[in-house]
Amino acid sequence: MAANPFAGLARRAPDDPLALGETDAPVVILEYADFQCPFCGRHARETEPKLIKDYVDKGLVRIEWRDLPYLGAESNDAAAAGRAAAQGRFWEFHNAVHAKERRVNSGALDGDALRDIARSIGLDLARFDTDRASAATRTALLRDQQEATSMGITGTPAFIVGDTPIVGAQPYEAFKQAIDRQVGAR
Repeated sequence: MAANPFAGLARRAPDDPLALGETDAPVVILEYADFQCPFCGRHARETEPKLIKDYVDKGLVRIEWRDLPYLGAESNDAAAAGRAAAQGRFWEFHNAVHAKERRVNSGALDGDALRDIARSIGLDLARFDTDRASAATRTALLRDQQEATSMGITGTPAFIVGDTPIVGAQPYEAFKQAIDRQVGAR
């Protein structure tokens, strides 16, 4: 079996609030996404819950989120807000933002809307505001963007499923096939 050219990208940090699943799961899915992207939203609503139930909850897959805000100012603001929601509630924030489809750069994810989402999931709003404006947040967002562009990823959603790139909001079966092949090869 050939070495996984993407293996070095998985962070596997035990305290990563932007990750779901066991640090030693056999397959890591890197998810490059933009909170405004309608196809990212479709993946979050339709495919990701099945992946979590069938693979993450069983210790076979770890999902590591990467920000790739490319659709404008609201994308950048939402990415920073997602990082600020990492006070233990990133995935709740993720699900709340993706709960419904929103028009791109329509004001649906402006500062007030993001604070409303933060409030609705019980975040400390003072900390949320401080964290989303911090240099550490900007640095983390830039790191994710540079990682994506270094591989030629310019749009979302894009995934690295272990050793397999998957581009776009592909159906559950595309992920299942890639995961099952890699889990079965162990």
